[in-house]
Amino acid sequence: MSLLSFYSSPGPMTDSCEYGELFNGLPTDMGELCQIVQNNLLHVFWAERYGVQPTDDQTRTLNVRSIREKLAILRQTDPRPLTVPRQPAERQIGNCRDFTLMLVSILRYQGIPARSRCGFARYFSPEQEVDHWVVETWSAAQQRWLLVDAQLDAFQREALHLDFDPLDVPRDRFIVAGEAWQKCRSDVDKPERYGIFEMNGWWFILGNVIREVLAFNKVEILPWDHEVSFFAHRLEDPLPADGPELAEYDRLAALTVAGDSAFDELRRLYEVEPRLQVPAAWLA
Repeated sequence: MSLLSFYSSPGPMTDSCEYGELFNGLPTDMGELCQIVQNNLLHVFWAERYGVQPTDDQTRTLNVRSIREKLAILRQTDPRPLTVPRQPAERQIGNCRDFTLMLVSILRYQGIPARSRCGFARYFSPEQEVDHWVVETWSAAQQRWLLVDAQLDAFQREALHLDFDPLDVPRDRFIVAGEAWQKCRSDVDKPERYGIFEMNGWWFILGNVIREVLAFNKVEILPWDHEVSFFAHRLEDPLPADGPELAEYDRLAALTVAGDSAFDELRRLYEVEPRLQVPAAWLA
């Protein structure tokens, strides 16, 4: 299977299954698709700024991994078509990974190559490169991959004073995890700048590198999933000294930065490396 064909079909987390009919008839314009995603989801960290206080029952959707389950809950809660705008209080609670997952699912349903990218955004805070997920989708017209931030609606764009188009996020405004690792390893940047809230540092960055490896294989785990064996360190643990372990982490980061040119190796690594395996129930 070619690289673009691989990312044009769903994986276990992005397969809408029997709820695919909800994606029928959706537009193909990227801006319109992002608006549909935004009209159905509400970011948990932004909810109060929309006048919403999510209940514990509403926030349970944060722990739902697959789009199939998320669509099932959405339909049960509100059976109207996805194209019908919901008021903020009517939207499903999610986070950046959920906005990304839904757009990737729709694009793959439409046969458009798309994948999730996990890294750090430079547009949420001047003090921190913030843990974030965006969509990377192939533009046939431009013959290149575009970064799309499906979370940033008009309200957030204004609040953040964005100076770029979220449908084509500049590569220096969203730093993929492997690049963040490389910047810190070469002392261009400090690992403490990368994270979210009080969580940051080397192991946080490496966690996102592992999520990138899995996302390249169409396995988009939750931001706090740590059942993968590579997640064996606490955030406060020191980085290992130069040696095989550190060289392995450097290699993983380099593979994710290489992206397409390392596609075959990323696929092979996922198939043969037991420490990258997720619980089978997640893929059912």
